[in-house]
Amino acid sequence: MTTVQGDHTVFANNEVRIAPLGRQYSLRESVTESLRTAIIAGTIKEGALYSAPVLAAAFGVSATPVREAMMDLTREGLVETIKNKGFRITSMSDRELDEITEIRLLLEPPVIADLAGTIPPSGITELRSMADAIVKAARDGDLAEFLAADRGFHAKLLGFAGNGQLVELATSLRARTRMYGLKSLSESNKLADSAQEHHELLDLIESGEADAARELMRRHIGHARGVWATGENEESR
Repeated sequence: MTTVQGDHTVFANNEVRIAPLGRQYSLRESVTESLRTAIIAGTIKEGALYSAPVLAAAFGVSATPVREAMMDLTREGLVETIKNKGFRITSMSDRELDEITEIRLLLEPPVIADLAGTIPPSGITELRSMADAIVKAARDGDLAEFLAADRGFHAKLLGFAGNGQLVELATSLRARTRMYGLKSLSESNKLADSAQEHHELLDLIESGEADAARELMRRHIGHARGVWATGENEESR
């Protein structure tokens, strides 16, 4: 049985709460983004088993795009297929999340420092537009769009290093991170403050301040195990 509460669909099986489907994607992409957001933000349970028909009923769509979305998320490591039963949300321990953060800290800040002063004006303009989309999504409380825009921004930015393997790895690690504090930050109108860091990072890159850009990127990644993970300011913990 399903019911509608505010902006979320709720159904009895494991009390799944899923954000509304976005209109800027194909149906498959929209279902994938909504499910990915629910997993990363913790609004559907780790370790729980979900069937495609039940999820499809929550979305009000057929089971086919849900199965396709779940297969996409399986390739990202967010979901595992359980034969003849459905899909289980992959559990992540604190240690595993810490390890993901450690790897990202080794990879991304040095690259950002190297990019300082090297990105052409046209690239900065495009990144500014993407940063605007992140801030807007944060202010609108649209977590699916926030995460998608954030992922796209960082992939585009790292892409200027000319290393496709780096972009693929960093994007994969970002997608596997769990950030259970995003919902509370969004509801308290604090998520936009973190979102604004994307513009601050571009300011430093554009002006060629490599060391400052590196440190800001380290702090930004740290949010994944700090404010974005818990909804609390790092200094208050």
